[in-house]
Amino acid sequence: MDRFLVRPDPDDLRGGREEPVLSGGASGGQSSPSWRHLRAQGLNCDYTILFGKAEADEIFRELEQEVEYFTGALAKVQVFGKWHSIPRKQATYGDAGLTYTFSGLTLTPKPWIPVLERVRDRIFRVTGQTFNFVLINRYKDGCDHIGDHRDDERELAPGSPIASVSFGACRDFLFRHKDSRGKRPRQTVEVVKLQLAHGSLLMMNHPTNTHWYHSLPIRKKVLAPRVNLTFRKILPTKK
Repeated sequence: MDRFLVRPDPDDLRGGREEPVLSGGASGGQSSPSWRHLRAQGLNCDYTILFGKAEADEIFRELEQEVEYFTGALAKVQVFGKWHSIPRKQATYGDAGLTYTFSGLTLTPKPWIPVLERVRDRIFRVTGQTFNFVLINRYKDGCDHIGDHRDDERELAPGSPIASVSFGACRDFLFRHKDSRGKRPRQTVEVVKLQLAHGSLLMMNHPTNTHWYHSLPIRKKVLAPRVNLTFRKILPTKK
């Protein structure tokens, strides 16, 4: 499995440090972080530490104080026609006039708050990518999780990346190829495993979500909370 782990791309080494692979070919115009790249059969992801520990700690505290999570019916998810409580907390923020539908829920984002704008704008500075929506998941400990899924909802702008920023506990993140799932897989493709660190950014670029499912599995030894922000580019709702 080591051949699938994130690693530096030697072609990107310039002047003793790694330069980012900029999604969409745009330049953020800021000092460049060191990027690591995941490449496999249709897997196209880039990973870096976006915030140092002190700044990540500050942002994490603000998120814990300011994010308003869903309750009631919006805290449930539909699976095979049945409604279940979500094993984590969720919230959405973004531009006015957007909606996002997944797992039987249609969500309208709350207006941006400063801490989320701060993270969104940092992503733009290092990748050149703009986003108008963020889905927030809070995992209280290692028992909170999310199963195999693909972020392929119809509201997403075609070919756009998803920027996943993590704060708090380091958690395992798994990619499984669509043809390797189930009792009778069409082919054998090894699982790709990545640990998402405090203050890290994972860019899931096209066509990753076409070919790969991803999950955050249960890890009972993890006792601390984690907050994950997935920034997306959503198409405006048609009137």
